[in-house]
Amino acid sequence: MQTLQVDLGQSRYPIAIGPGLLTNRELLDAQIRGRDLLIVTDTTVARLYLAKLNDCLASRRVAECILPEGEQHKTLQTAGWVFDALVAKKMNRDATVLALGGGVVGDIAGFAAACYQRGVGYVQLPTTLLAQVDSSVGGKTGVNHAGGKNLIGAFYQPLCVISDTDTLATLPDRELRAGLAEVIKYGCVWDPLLFDWLDNNMDLLLARDVEALTYAISRSCEIKATVVAKDEREQNLRAILNFGHTFGHAIEAATAYETFLHGEAVGVGMLIAASMSHRMGLIDAAIKDRVRDILCRAGLPIEAPRVGAARALELMQMDKKVLAGSMRLVLLEKLGRAIVTGSYPQTALDATLAEYFA
Repeated sequence: MQTLQVDLGQSRYPIAIGPGLLTNRELLDAQIRGRDLLIVTDTTVARLYLAKLNDCLASRRVAECILPEGEQHKTLQTAGWVFDALVAKKMNRDATVLALGGGVVGDIAGFAAACYQRGVGYVQLPTTLLAQVDSSVGGKTGVNHAGGKNLIGAFYQPLCVISDTDTLATLPDRELRAGLAEVIKYGCVWDPLLFDWLDNNMDLLLARDVEALTYAISRSCEIKATVVAKDEREQNLRAILNFGHTFGHAIEAATAYETFLHGEAVGVGMLIAASMSHRMGLIDAAIKDRVRDILCRAGLPIEAPRVGAARALELMQMDKKVLAGSMRLVLLEKLGRAIVTGSYPQTALDATLAEYFA
């Protein structure tokens, strides 16, 4: 087991990464506080791991809330079902919510924990690669709205993150590839050596080599922990971790969250952002091509839905990175260095949107 720390100055919490952690009684007893627990999960993950986790928490009073699976269910209504479960079981402020699942479950459970009785503790138990490398770390919680992705939410840090790498053995191939998109993101915006490592080890990752996957998870978490420690509430630096997300969120919203997995949409969004960076002269064609090539090698889509440039722009303008009416974009200056800027030629954005969405 590897352990990292997210250090926010006034608070800190551990990230545990390794095999067999969902059944590691000693670890669970040490990291999960409280007698009353609510496990929030979805229908697929419940079938695979809920009973095993319950067995290891036998000394506690444990309730369950099983949600439908899929990004289209990441709504206020679904979060309401978590509140209903907490109230029905008469849980108080010393209760702890356990988020057992992927990014959707983690975001909903964390949001419910942030709101219930003005805040109860929660623990992230991510079971997908995307959640283990990204969404479980950093305290972003929330739900989608018809007007855009993650428009309703809160920054609320977990008590800990426990990433059991054994859960990746049951992950569908498509979900594994979607998770790799977020690892590629870290290479693009922060660590060119990670990007090179991904280039050299993509076949091992797709073959689910345990050592390779563990390195990808731990390095991604190291980067995210570093960035979050510098900018917990995304006032400046942390926004670079949204590389590909403004375009990607528009893709998800345009297709009603039913066509693209989140990581797939982010992958296409990264290619679009790299293309715009090239169009503006920030990077050369070779870097743009490397981004495209590594997405292809990971088996990720590289085509956006042809919903029209105007519709794509409309959806992007609902993004949370819009400030004072200016839409900020995360663009590349080189591999390993990203910038967040609202200063770009509108003609460059229009041409980029026309290329991918028209």
